[in-house]
Amino acid sequence: MKVREVIAYLNYFEDFLQEQPKKVQDKIFKIIEAIETLERVPANYLKSMEGTSGLYEARIQLASNIWRVFCFFDSGKLVILLNGFQKKTQKTPKGEIDKALRLMKKYYEEKNK
Repeated sequence: MKVREVIAYLNYFEDFLQEQPKKVQDKIFKIIEAIETLERVPANYLKSMEGTSGLYEARIQLASNIWRVFCFFDSGKLVILLNGFQKKTQKTPKGEIDKALRLMKKYYEEKNK
């Protein structure tokens, strides 16, 4: 049973997903399913981004490769997926965080019109 609804905002998430190999897509869908169905999502799947207001990252790992998909909660049970990327360094690139924050701001601006 779903405890949350997960939707993608604009086409950034879909574009990112289409670029990934089938195995990675399957893993991403597994993580999204966990976010939708688990009452308490483990931090190794979904983690709050420090220094931001309400931004989270869904964490996908396959072998030694790591991917991240930014998201945020709207109205408690709605999760909005933003941009995703393959992580190649220890630190999350500032440009990717900035892009996610811009998308989140744009979402709320459109919603509040």
